[in-house]
Amino acid sequence: MAQPVVDIFIPCFIDQLFPQTAWNMVKLLESLGCTVRYNTNQTCCGQPAYNAGYQKECRQVADKFLEDFSSEDSDYIVAPSASCVGMIRNAYSNIFMTSSNFVRYRAMERKVLELTEFLTDVLQVQEIPGARLDAKVTYHDSCSALRECGIKEGPRRLLGMVQGLELTEMQDTETCCGFGGTFATKFESISVAMGEQKVENALSTGAEYIVSTDTSCLMHLDAYSRKQGKPIKVLHIADVLTSGW
Repeated sequence: MAQPVVDIFIPCFIDQLFPQTAWNMVKLLESLGCTVRYNTNQTCCGQPAYNAGYQKECRQVADKFLEDFSSEDSDYIVAPSASCVGMIRNAYSNIFMTSSNFVRYRAMERKVLELTEFLTDVLQVQEIPGARLDAKVTYHDSCSALRECGIKEGPRRLLGMVQGLELTEMQDTETCCGFGGTFATKFESISVAMGEQKVENALSTGAEYIVSTDTSCLMHLDAYSRKQGKPIKVLHIADVLTSGW
């Protein structure tokens, strides 16, 4: 296939807290033959405002996102976050339903993909040369990836391409980790209990790392683990697929 032109969307929390994950995604895409572009005007997808009930403010952010990512000369828009992709695919449909920009949104929305589904469904990656992580890991199905984007087997296939990596499934892998954005602050005790359950299930596998498509989930689980002194770490799948380079 021709070298695809990919506009990348970097979620605000990755931009501010985990920039290396963004760089690793860029390295990975370029190594697989993509032309990667980054629009420095981009900000947030609007999900925090939308989930908190600030519809008007979210519409303003969504309008800006549409403006930033409506370039006709890009083939795909790829993000290392199923949460943000789910927001764009689902909530934006409601936001733009009565807008004159609805057709323009639909044209843009068709190009939006989460990183792992882009690798498996579009590039149809069969190997990732040089990827190596000598560790036992377990995979967490984020709610957004599984329920909003239909992503399940793809990330596991990609992890199987990493030399030295042993993947073991935890109990209740499809159960929510308890983060849920503002849910974690509004219902702290429930959120912490759900995080505890997820971490304990991961620990029972003997894994050294919890891996996921969503840094938001990993951030929540990592905070719980560090506070409680649990011997497990977290890694975004983009970081795993570029390990050993």
